[in-house]
Amino acid sequence: MSKGILEVCVDSVESAVAAFEGGADRIELCSDLLVGGVTPSETLFHMIRKYTDLKIRILLRPRFGDFCYSFYELEMMREDVQKFAEMGVEGIVTGILTPTGNLDIEQMKNLISCAGKVDVALHRAFDVCKNPLETMESAISLGIKTILTSGQKNSAWEGRRLLKELQEKSGNRIEILAGAGVDARVIEKLYEETGITSYHLSGKIKKESKMEFRNPQVSMGLPGFDEYEIWQTSKERVENARKVLDKKFKCHLP
Repeated sequence: MSKGILEVCVDSVESAVAAFEGGADRIELCSDLLVGGVTPSETLFHMIRKYTDLKIRILLRPRFGDFCYSFYELEMMREDVQKFAEMGVEGIVTGILTPTGNLDIEQMKNLISCAGKVDVALHRAFDVCKNPLETMESAISLGIKTILTSGQKNSAWEGRRLLKELQEKSGNRIEILAGAGVDARVIEKLYEETGITSYHLSGKIKKESKMEFRNPQVSMGLPGFDEYEIWQTSKERVENARKVLDKKFKCHLP
């Protein structure tokens, strides 16, 4: 590896283009980031392929909420992973937990089998599992390539102790991808604290809707959400993160 890895989580073509222009190595593609992200559409995938050369990992998450899925949801996930694998994605990002907070080994095996040769990453279901070190070993044994984690805290900086432990104990057997509250400033500090060289961010900024007429009497979304605010990835925020990561990684090369 000649540089650190910068992954940007996006839910629109505009955000993917900004990530591409800002220097991201790859994207995690989803829909509805404001609720943590769910499985994106095929059309969104094709549009991003059309306008960028980025490596694309697809989020496989059938709904908002926990990671303990029903029979029907699991069937949907298996069909989706096969579909996206056939479409040529570079990776699938997913996670399934048992009611007791452990990684659901059998269901994960099923998804990995459906993915074929496509890399599989374990997303932040990891951050709500019962035993993170045990779960990391399970993920490694399954052949999972990446764990996206905040160190089981609300932000990666708050979770830096566990992130450091995961990085050390992984022994380069799996990529530890630090995410949640990550930006250029946090990367600079986390790199020194943990030695992690892979980072995940959205780089989002708030933009005003183009709507001139606005009806204040009607709310179409969830409470607390403003229909006239649009969140998109900022090219500049991605560029800043790229510069910091490249500088830090270069300084520590042997």
